[in-house]
Amino acid sequence: MLKRLDKIRFRGPKRDEFLDLAESPNASDSECNDDVPVKHRSSIKETEEQRDPAGSGTLTMSAAPIQDYKMSDADRLNEVKGHLEIALLEKHFLQEELRKLREETNVETLKQELEKEKLKRVDLEQKMNEILRSRLEDSPPPPPKPQVTSVNGTGDKQKETLRSRLWKWLYERFGVYIEDFRFQPEENTVETEEPLSAKRLTENMRRLKRGAKPVTNFMRNLSALSSWHSVYTSAIAFIIYMNAAWHGWVIPMFLFLAILRLSLNYLIAKGWRIQWSIVPEVSEPVEPPKEDLTVSEKFQLVLDVAQKAQNLFGKMADVLEKIKNLFMWVQPEITQKLYVGLWVAFIASCLLPYKLVGFMMGVYAGIKFFIIDFIFKSCPKLRDKYDTPYIVWTNLPTDPQLKERNNATLSRRQIQPTVARGNQSAGMSCGIGREEESGRAYNTKRGPFHEVFNLSENERPLPVCENGWRCCLINRDRKMPTDYIRNGVLYVTENYLCFESSSSRAASSKKNKVIKLQDITDIQKYKVLSVLPGSGMGISITTPSTLKPLVFGAMIHRDEAFDAINTQYMKIMNSTTATTVTNPET
Repeated sequence: MLKRLDKIRFRGPKRDEFLDLAESPNASDSECNDDVPVKHRSSIKETEEQRDPAGSGTLTMSAAPIQDYKMSDADRLNEVKGHLEIALLEKHFLQEELRKLREETNVETLKQELEKEKLKRVDLEQKMNEILRSRLEDSPPPPPKPQVTSVNGTGDKQKETLRSRLWKWLYERFGVYIEDFRFQPEENTVETEEPLSAKRLTENMRRLKRGAKPVTNFMRNLSALSSWHSVYTSAIAFIIYMNAAWHGWVIPMFLFLAILRLSLNYLIAKGWRIQWSIVPEVSEPVEPPKEDLTVSEKFQLVLDVAQKAQNLFGKMADVLEKIKNLFMWVQPEITQKLYVGLWVAFIASCLLPYKLVGFMMGVYAGIKFFIIDFIFKSCPKLRDKYDTPYIVWTNLPTDPQLKERNNATLSRRQIQPTVARGNQSAGMSCGIGREEESGRAYNTKRGPFHEVFNLSENERPLPVCENGWRCCLINRDRKMPTDYIRNGVLYVTENYLCFESSSSRAASSKKNKVIKLQDITDIQKYKVLSVLPGSGMGISITTPSTLKPLVFGAMIHRDEAFDAINTQYMKIMNSTTATTVTNPET
């Protein structure tokens, strides 16, 4: 055991050359406690120095084994622990050295980098080959070299250099134009949409109006020429046009007019004041844009712009739908005229010479524009009978009109034929059938009209309000919120004003309102909320049975409903006054 300890003691470098165990990552908690063994070894050295003050090595060496035998078990264990410490430190040191060597000579990483470099080189070679092939395909093939055995080698070298310079010059001069003809995929760019803004909306509408102003002025001048607004101007234009059409100069005349118009526009752009128009232009007052707008002004502004946009889009949709229905044989008798006209034009263009066809078309266009249109505009009855383009265009239906026709035909097919009962005449049976057919259309969602409002069968809605007007009844005499405002539909008959509440479940409900037109004392247009712009969307009706007027608000078609109710009310009042005049005793 002692021999083994001596071997361990004198193996490797000294202990001072190693790191402390606290810095070693592989040291345990028991191995990091260095105080006891260090102090013990220093005490052993001191005892040895005291015993050998002269420093003779022979005495110490001979006395060492004797001291080892005299040492206790605890001292020996501490000494073994110290040697184990040294062995662990040596192991850690060797591991660090091995790691450093592996990092310096990392063969695997070198192999991976080498493979990457090889792949890059292969990719570059492929790209270079593709570029060379494409250039060879784009450039014309060089002429074949004559296989002539030349005695002078310097002459061949000079020829090759001249050819290479020539090809290089050609490529530098025309290669850019060749590169422009290469096909490339189109880039799909998505335009960003601007958020909704009242200011931006009004500005776009004004821009549209300013942009369409030249076109509208041009169309207005053409209309003035056709209607002979200025007799002298129209007569001069008619003579010039017919002379050009007679000599076959219609196209040169229009081209000359276009050049003249551009020349005038150039002079106007340079500052010249040139104003020529058949119809005098009306200068519209331009309001400066307001920056600070109130809520009601912004709301009214948005409503005005939305109304203009709605009307404009409606007109454009009508034109497009009419053209579509003309070519899709929706109205066969109208499309048949176009079909025959195209066949006649096709046969005439095949048989007649083009000069004669152009002459005929030019003369017809001049007579139609200057004479026939003027007569038709002056005499509307003649236009309705004989103006074929006008008749075709006005009779072409739009998609909403087609939908209404289809619904009408379906409703007619669903009506069952009436059966004559008893010994009634044919005229009576026809009258009953008409009444049933008309009464069938006046059924509400809750049931027949006269049953819902407890009226006689003769009372039916007027043709103006067959489907009623959506509104809300505001009864200011009631205090409960459920009775104060009710949503529903308003009808007007010959003698009554009927309101059907949407919350009524039964056919005849107390929530429905029936007002006799004869009992109305006052009827006016009413504005429920004074904050909102405009004249309002309500109608107030005063009767003797109510303390405050009844208000029918939130009506989209308020003006139409007011006119219908007021007209029927005035008829009843006039009839009552006439009866009182004829029967003064009553």
